[in-house]
Amino acid sequence: MNKAITDGLVLMPPAFSAGLNLWSREDGTPGSGSYQGQANAALVTNDQDFAGCLELQKTEATQKLRSFAQTPIQAGLYLRVTVRIKAVSGNLPSVRIAAWAGDLGGANVASVPQTGAAVALTSYGEVITVSAIIARGNRTGVDLPWGTVPVYAHVGLDLTGANGGVVRIDDIVVEDVTNIFIRKLMDWVDVRDYGALGNGTTDDTVAFLAADADAQGRAVLVPSGAFRLLSDVTINSRIRFEGTVSMPANRRLTLTRNFDLDTYGQAFGGELEGFRRSLQALFYFTDHVTLDLSGRRVDLTGPIDVAALAGLTDFSNRRVLRNGQLTAVPGANWATQEVTSTATYAIATPTTLTGVANVANVPVGALVIGTGVGREVYVRSKNIAAGTLELSQPLWGAVGTRPYTFRRFRYMLDFGGFEQLSRFEIEDVEFNCLGNCSGVMLPVTGSTQRFVSCTFNRPLDRGLTSTGTGCQGMFVDMCQFLSNEQSIPAVSRTTIAMNVQANDVKLRNNRIVRFAHFAVVNGTGHLVHANHFFQGDSEVAGVRRAGLIFTQTNVSTVVTGNYIDNCFIEWGNEHDATPEFNNEFSFGGLNIVGNVFIASNTSSAFRWIVVKTYGPDHFLNGFSLTGNSFRVFNAVVDRVELLDTSITTLDFTRTRNVRVDGNSFNQVTQAIMNPVIVAHTQGTAADTWTIAAGGFIPFGGRIRMLESVTPEGAVTNAANAVRYVFPHALVGTGTQANEAQLKWGEAVKGKAIVSMRMDLPN
Repeated sequence: MNKAITDGLVLMPPAFSAGLNLWSREDGTPGSGSYQGQANAALVTNDQDFAGCLELQKTEATQKLRSFAQTPIQAGLYLRVTVRIKAVSGNLPSVRIAAWAGDLGGANVASVPQTGAAVALTSYGEVITVSAIIARGNRTGVDLPWGTVPVYAHVGLDLTGANGGVVRIDDIVVEDVTNIFIRKLMDWVDVRDYGALGNGTTDDTVAFLAADADAQGRAVLVPSGAFRLLSDVTINSRIRFEGTVSMPANRRLTLTRNFDLDTYGQAFGGELEGFRRSLQALFYFTDHVTLDLSGRRVDLTGPIDVAALAGLTDFSNRRVLRNGQLTAVPGANWATQEVTSTATYAIATPTTLTGVANVANVPVGALVIGTGVGREVYVRSKNIAAGTLELSQPLWGAVGTRPYTFRRFRYMLDFGGFEQLSRFEIEDVEFNCLGNCSGVMLPVTGSTQRFVSCTFNRPLDRGLTSTGTGCQGMFVDMCQFLSNEQSIPAVSRTTIAMNVQANDVKLRNNRIVRFAHFAVVNGTGHLVHANHFFQGDSEVAGVRRAGLIFTQTNVSTVVTGNYIDNCFIEWGNEHDATPEFNNEFSFGGLNIVGNVFIASNTSSAFRWIVVKTYGPDHFLNGFSLTGNSFRVFNAVVDRVELLDTSITTLDFTRTRNVRVDGNSFNQVTQAIMNPVIVAHTQGTAADTWTIAAGGFIPFGGRIRMLESVTPEGAVTNAANAVRYVFPHALVGTGTQANEAQLKWGEAVKGKAIVSMRMDLPN
């Protein structure tokens, strides 16, 4: 750096040969006395040491010599004032560099040092060099640190000591010596200065660590080159990459001050390898819990096995991946692996397949497909020596030996290699599957994974997959799931947005567009709130699919405030090895409250609430359908609920705690309620009044209890005489058990408001 060159600054004072009127015997300020015509000053042109010089006799206690020229003082400018001097005769004085400091108004800045260290002349004819550095910066090596107020200097020297001596002074030199301080001025250290070669083969680990240790607040610069690191490297300083690094797959680069995709992408020469390496470091990084993708897109050419990348199978500290897009690039690496085999299933070991042919080739994490297998059952682990597979859920109807298909989908981020992973969060990331692959596979076990403001765009098979209990307590909030099958009829779709295998999952404020299903949900204690899932199509009288599927009987779940559009809620027990009732909790704990249900262009057979039991003798024991709105466009449906009896039915003689009220029905032929309130008018006097609930009873149930009878007006006999009598009731009468009888003890007529129920309280 040289500002005399780069900025055109004039630093040098004039040569003495230009005239002594240019040199002051005072401070160099305008109007001060010069050496022109002074008896103690003369120009010498034939000195053997100096081409031209000033001969000066010391006559004052401090003999001053200052240039009238103003030498600029600027930030970042370091000036060295140098004088060569020799004693000729008389007393030997001392000499020091001196300069008058001037501010913007032309006044002296008296608070700054304006003289350097004095050097004594000890012999005649010996040329002595004296110098001092002037700068604004107060750094080591600066003799006259002036700060920000002075803007120019009148440079020169002082002679001190005894008077009478004669000296000769060479032309005073002012140099820009900023380059001396560049090392201190720069905010970085270069790894090459510590021995890094950057030839792509030599291990530069020691040089990187040494540069980091010496940085002391400065950044580390990795200049152009290919630097090989063969050990784990942690850089605690800021770092900047012009060159690239490479490392063995099991070695980690941890950048504690630049933990973001931009920096890792620069370090490893591309976003993909940078993403892999930064994700790897995330699992060992203690200073930061968040990997920022810097809002960038990473093109993935194949699945990322996160556990293999991290070199771990168990991790429980909170970690966050956020702010970017992962895009699947088409290629063979995304191909689904499919294996067909025979295996034996027994109820005694409800989550195990034994005698699995070709077990070594069955991939862990594969979807299990076969007769008697419920939806979203996956291979959790395998034992090759024993020939067994561990399943994520029991099979409802697969006892015996039969063929199975095992289908292993490919996921952009595959956490399936983690035996246990908890508190991993993904925030504001788009999984741009583009019909090439699936989104995320969760770990085998773990808890409180969290997906916030993410987009799963066109997954090929699945958006989020759980193959075990790694979804325990999971949060899925404000995410979008956009199907790859939006243009095809709903009945033909196969893609599922997500599944749940464990308890306490929160699905909130998500938007799910035209999948085969939104979620297949096992476990209990779930909250499904304020989601919009719609699965319609343009087919006339089109068949609709389930949006939410609950796969066990007692779910203890609230479904509230959702927009359920052209799909339905299905409730069954397909993940039960003994699906018949066996002194367990039967169908209960489901509360469907305050939702908006709509349908359009569908057949009259469409239903929004479907119960399907996979074994006999089950019953409703705690179910609430309240405050919902049901509406149909461009069609009319018969009713809102259905009991699917394709396998078996419910035992309505045991129904308890069912509440169906406060719902609204538009373009629905038959409303439902429980209790059923009937205004019955008996026009002909009779001992027995038959009160029919008709189709109002949910799921085609029976009347189990008459809750109240309130006569409206007088009850009279055939002669219109008022009778003050009260009936007893018989319930569950009629061929469909959907009637009640009021027994008055005599023939009466009149009107009564009757409340009757399909259930009994506990």
